[in-house]
Amino acid sequence: MSELQDVSTNASPIFTLFDSESVDRLTREHILRLMVGVVGAVRIRGFSSPQECADIMEGLDHREFDAYDENLIFPPIAKIGPAAYDFYGSHTLTGEYWEIADEARRLRGTLHHGADPMDLAVERIGRAWGDDVVPARSQGRDMFAGMIREIPNGAKLHFDEIVREFPGILDETPASFLTLNWYLSMPEYGGATRVYRRRWRPADEIHRDGYGYDEKVVENEPVAVVRPDAGDAVIFDSRNLHAVDEIGGAGRRVSLSFFLGASGRGPLQIWS
Repeated sequence: MSELQDVSTNASPIFTLFDSESVDRLTREHILRLMVGVVGAVRIRGFSSPQECADIMEGLDHREFDAYDENLIFPPIAKIGPAAYDFYGSHTLTGEYWEIADEARRLRGTLHHGADPMDLAVERIGRAWGDDVVPARSQGRDMFAGMIREIPNGAKLHFDEIVREFPGILDETPASFLTLNWYLSMPEYGGATRVYRRRWRPADEIHRDGYGYDEKVVENEPVAVVRPDAGDAVIFDSRNLHAVDEIGGAGRRVSLSFFLGASGRGPLQIWS
């Protein structure tokens, strides 16, 4: 944990508590601190081994990636698997969502010697949380979790909050909204994630830039910057405005990504 800095302008102390932390083992305490907003991002070093990453990337080498709708997301972001975001305009998860989800699960199941790497991620998160990690449900069905994404050109400043962007889609409303990115490959340089201690406000819409926002909305806001290595995972609160820097040099920026939400009963819910 980083050194506390009192930023108060009077005798009553106030601590920003929004640094990024790098740890060798994720614990329940890290997840709880992210949920209540007293740490900006947690990087888990060695979430997976170099060999696990190499095996999965070898399986991806000859797989065709889909992409978000470039009318909505530009620069383009390649992905395997559906995002609930793809169906915001439909106001429901259509049959196409479930078909793409089934196909993505089948593909993932071929990537790691016949095993799904998502199972590894779920097991490791569950061990840290000390309870079950289960799919979020929509219309009584298990939602898809575990998109594989490649982001070479960066991602604009944006936030992710499914209950605000897609009201009513989850059968059970989570009490928190985190995102986990497990990095299967990282480039020579670039590709850092910046997370700001700033959530969306309605007035931000005048600064809208496609799916994201002009970075003037986060001027002078505390920021946690994380530049992981392959095999690392990074977790942060997806309601905070965040962006990804463009990559450079050799290598790809590929991650397995999903959201986590704490239910009122104890298990973590996951979706993409």
